[in-house]
Amino acid sequence: MSTTAETPLAAPRSGRIDPKFTRDGGRRGNFEMLAWLFMRVSGVFLVVLIFVHLFSNLMVGDGITGLDFGFVAGKWAHPLWQYWDLALLWLAMLHGANGLRTIIMDYAENDRVRFWLSMILYIATAAIIVLGTLVIFTFEPCMVNPATGALHPGSPAFCS
Repeated sequence: MSTTAETPLAAPRSGRIDPKFTRDGGRRGNFEMLAWLFMRVSGVFLVVLIFVHLFSNLMVGDGITGLDFGFVAGKWAHPLWQYWDLALLWLAMLHGANGLRTIIMDYAENDRVRFWLSMILYIATAAIIVLGTLVIFTFEPCMVNPATGALHPGSPAFCS
């Protein structure tokens, strides 16, 4: 009696995507390759964005004790920091959403569960990106009392 061992499934060595190794028959091979590449490139940019963000907030000036409403208002008064924080927000959200999308595709066996988890992820990501972008660009630190037209007493010093 002879027994033959089946060869384990392994990725093809030719570099081409074999449809039997993907859940959807290989139709998303190019998208998955671009998503993989995005994770690597965005990760490099995020490291730079995060370390400059942390250095400018924690090491320059008064350090962590100086972080307050006025600090953020003064920082976002300059367009460079608005776009810096915008790039940080967008890249971090898209990077994280792509990672969670990969986890959902790997571990959700049921197609309906995978669909709904993906929809929740996409809606939450879009909502946070839209709301965060609105906050960054519509932030008004100089609070004015509409009845009197005078600055609110809690407004930062640079609003005078």
